[in-house]
Amino acid sequence: MASPSKLAHVVFQTNRIPVLRDFWCEVLEGRVQFESEATCFICYDDEHHRLALLDLDTYGPVDRSRVGMHHVAFTYDNLAELVGTYERLRDREILPWWTIRHGPTLSMYYEDPDGNRAELQVDVYETAEEANEYMFGPEFAANPIGVEFDPEDLVAKLHAGVPERELLVRPPQLV
Repeated sequence: MASPSKLAHVVFQTNRIPVLRDFWCEVLEGRVQFESEATCFICYDDEHHRLALLDLDTYGPVDRSRVGMHHVAFTYDNLAELVGTYERLRDREILPWWTIRHGPTLSMYYEDPDGNRAELQVDVYETAEEANEYMFGPEFAANPIGVEFDPEDLVAKLHAGVPERELLVRPPQLV
């Protein structure tokens, strides 16, 4: 089976996005790729984001005492590797708690027995420039979180021969 090709990003859960944004942009000499009341995506290279800040109170109730790292993300080289990993873990009864087409990535989130979270993802765009262009566009601004998907449907379509390019695209979605 395939191992991830790179560590993609780290996400911090906070209720102080402006404070953490300023700190991490200064420390990393980073720049804000996208920011709203509930999210802030920061990069320091050509990747669409290397660090994200989330205020989950915006998306639903959250215990304000739970702040810290939200998850760590690992990127696979292609959709077949990500799906193969999903199938291997599924067959061991390790299932993702969330599957979503973010826009720049298609992602599956897992949680370890202590509650630590990992995102296993594949990049949707072939270049960093394309992913960055998407993040600055109106569709991402309207819904920076993404559109959920059924992993078994994805597996079936991939095995049926639907091209990866078609399966990676985030469908247009109303906010």
